Amino acid sequence: MSIMSYLGAIGAAQREAMEADERVVIVGEDVEANVYGTTGGGKSRSSEGDFLQLFGRNRIRNTPISEEGIVGIAAGAAMTGLRPIVDLSYSSFLYMAMDQFVNQVAKNRYMFGGQASMPVVFRSAMFYGLNTGAHHSDRPYPMFMNVPGLKIIAPASPEDAKGLLRAAIDSDDPVLTFEAVKLWGLKGEVGDDPFRIPLGVARTVREGTDVTLVAISGSVPDACAAADRLAEEGVSVEVIDPRTLVPLDTAAILTSVARTGRLVVVEPAHRTCGAAAEISALVAEEVFDALKAPIVRLTAPDMQIPFSPSLEQQMYPTRDGIVAALRRVTGLAPA
Repeated sequence: MSIMSYLGAIGAAQREAMEADERVVIVGEDVEANVYGTTGGGKSRSSEGDFLQLFGRNRIRNTPISEEGIVGIAAGAAMTGLRPIVDLSYSSFLYMAMDQFVNQVAKNRYMFGGQASMPVVFRSAMFYGLNTGAHHSDRPYPMFMNVPGLKIIAPASPEDAKGLLRAAIDSDDPVLTFEAVKLWGLKGEVGDDPFRIPLGVARTVREGTDVTLVAISGSVPDACAAADRLAEEGVSVEVIDPRTLVPLDTAAILTSVARTGRLVVVEPAHRTCGAAAEISALVAEEVFDALKAPIVRLTAPDMQIPFSPSLEQQMYPTRDGIVAALRRVTGLAPA
């Protein structure tokens, strides 16, 4: 085991995959120069080399700033036998390639009767909470959850970042991975040997008996901190990180809520039609009789992200807000 940052774990997964399979290639804006820190061979380019030196320009390739073109190129490369990893940098840039994502990448296997597979991974980073303004702060994973044919992952720990990415690269269908930039510097133990975490399997971050707290992506650390505070008051909170949003580990969530009888869902995306809404509906449909209190969702409101730091910080769920929600569903008086 080694201590790695979230971003370092992504780089390790990419390097392992490229060393293991010459069909794996990386394309994207500025990937040759390791601008975002996941295509470097080590701390020093001169001593250890970067991906460009390690694998050459046939396998690590810069692209023009044209997201629709990048996604289309990767889709075509995947159909002809390569296994591309695409670095699209900001998640907000995915909008420029919606036709390729929705009409080509997602529908290809169905439209052509399974004659071609689409083994391609699209990485993007959610720069919310960093005062990057409305055009760069999006958390658009719920939009893509609504598109059949796409798998969606949102790792929240360094170990998951590496293991889920390796599994995504192995997938013969397109996978979109959404990384919360606030997690990039998070460090944790990561296995040195190659390993995969299966898509569609949730992680129970901590076990509990009184309330189920489902936390997504960058919300997971705050959820754990809130659970710690409730534990001091004698409330046992079970924290579940779905890790994969499509396919969603519904059994893990339903089993937990059936046992605790209470549910709080927290995520950084907008409220309407978000992942929290989908999980809440699922629980209401399947284990309504087990509920002892109304479900509570904590999300960002349905409005654009302001550039002002003081205003933006009010947009997202906070530890205090999660604590208040947990106290509400368990019947504790407000602190």
